[in-house]
Amino acid sequence: MTSTKKPRQNIEISSVADRRAIPPFASLRAFEAVGRVGGIRKAALELSIDHAVVSRHLRALEAWLGIALFDRNSATPSLNATGRQYHKVISATMRDIARATRDIVGSESGSRLLIWCVPGFASRWLAANLDHFAMLHPRIEVELRPTDISPDFSCDEADGDIRFVRDISNLSPPRGVDWLTFARPKVFPVATGKWIVENAASHPMPADFLNLKLLHEENDEEWRGWFTANSVVVGTRIAGPRLWHAHLTLAAAIRGQGVCLANPFLIVNDVADGRLQIMTTPDHRPVDAEIGAYVFSCRNDAMERPAMRKFREWIVARATDFLQNEAPSLLEESRRVNRQSSVSAA
Repeated sequence: MTSTKKPRQNIEISSVADRRAIPPFASLRAFEAVGRVGGIRKAALELSIDHAVVSRHLRALEAWLGIALFDRNSATPSLNATGRQYHKVISATMRDIARATRDIVGSESGSRLLIWCVPGFASRWLAANLDHFAMLHPRIEVELRPTDISPDFSCDEADGDIRFVRDISNLSPPRGVDWLTFARPKVFPVATGKWIVENAASHPMPADFLNLKLLHEENDEEWRGWFTANSVVVGTRIAGPRLWHAHLTLAAAIRGQGVCLANPFLIVNDVADGRLQIMTTPDHRPVDAEIGAYVFSCRNDAMERPAMRKFREWIVARATDFLQNEAPSLLEESRRVNRQSSVSAA
């Protein structure tokens, strides 16, 4: 039902501290959340309060303003034209408050960084290396969230984000977002030693992989990029199960279900412990390719934050050191194992 109360007129704002000019903050917070996530129940989950409380906050705000902000003609209330205009301003103000709070807390007692990250890289390399960052910067707290989706930086969902961006995707950073390419690792076909022997795949050439059981993530883009880099022509669809996540394709390979593509960040422990082998050609060369890069993204205006600057510098240095000093040993170990396999087979 639309409110008939007349809107407040001639409110003079002489000071930010003039509470008569500012609606209750709890109502504004509920209003911002509902408009952003698109529903009262979703907003209640985000705010960790009951949906009935959210509804009361919305009605209290409309009563305070004397203006209807929602169209309630349908089962799910939606912002009307006035509500959308008001939400745009309130949402921007909430982001400013969040940033100001984050900055002052960081300047007084260290800082916190919320980093979203593609799950495979997060679980198989980054999490194990965060102790090193903490040792160098003990006053900076890092919260790591493995997720397949990138954050909405305009809503401050995260401070930074790490993705593997494939060359074939031709992606570019969104407006207002900076991309830092910090690692461009080569990818290799990997499988268990037992699977390689059982499938007569000891030393395949690149084209031979089309006849093997290939494990994919959400699509065949990685294998397509790998075949292209190795001058192999492929059709419109490359056969093999789609498992969506890098860590799931690796788990399937470890179980002996096929061959997948992986880079040194993802397989350092599996190769060292003998769970996986990097497949090589008859002359024991790895059949590798560069098909993409790991990218760290953040808002342009966040790059000068001391904590953000230190994390960016650290991940570049740490990843570079790993690729230069640790990754080569993986290849050498695979060459050694493959040579032994060749001798045993002979």
